[in-house]
Amino acid sequence: MKKLLFFLFLFGASRACTQVPEVRPSIQNPAFDQRLTELLSFTIPLIGVKELKQNLNNYQILDAREREEYDISHIPGALYIGYKAFDESLTKKLDKQKPIVVYCSVGYRSEKIAERLRALGFQKVYNLYGSIFEWANLGYPLVNNQGQITHRIHTYNEAWSRWVEAKGLEEIW
Repeated sequence: MKKLLFFLFLFGASRACTQVPEVRPSIQNPAFDQRLTELLSFTIPLIGVKELKQNLNNYQILDAREREEYDISHIPGALYIGYKAFDESLTKKLDKQKPIVVYCSVGYRSEKIAERLRALGFQKVYNLYGSIFEWANLGYPLVNNQGQITHRIHTYNEAWSRWVEAKGLEEIW
C-alpha cells in the first residue's frame, strides 16, 4: 500500500509540474499557442517575446539550437549555448545574478536547457514563449553569424516551418 501511495504521489507531483499556465504570454497564432501547450512541460517560468524585446538589455539571451541554426539567424545579442552540443563550460561566462532568457525554435529545447541551467545554480532563468519563431512572426530583427541583419531563418525541418508565418523570410531546414 505504501508503494502505491508513493507512486500516486510521484505521478500527481509530476503532473502538477506540467500543468499549462492559464496566464501565459500571447502568441499571434492560436494554433501555434495550442501546439506549444501540448509540447512544453512548463517547468521554467515564461517570458513573452514583446516583453523581452522591450527589455533586451536586462537579460542574458541564450540560443539553445544547434550551431547551424544559430549561424543562419538568431536574436541580436544572443549567445550560442547549443542543445545536443550543450557545453557546460560556456556557462562560466554568465552572470548568475543577471536574468537569463533561453530560446530555440519553439521552446522545447530551450526549456530543457533552462532546466539544466537551474540545476547548475542559475535561479533567474526564463523560457521565451514561442521562441525565435514568434520573434520572427512579430517582425523583430534577426542577425546572422556575422552580426548582420538577415531575412533567413532556420526552421529545424519542413514540418516545423509551418509556424513561421512572417512574410519575406527565407525558411531553411
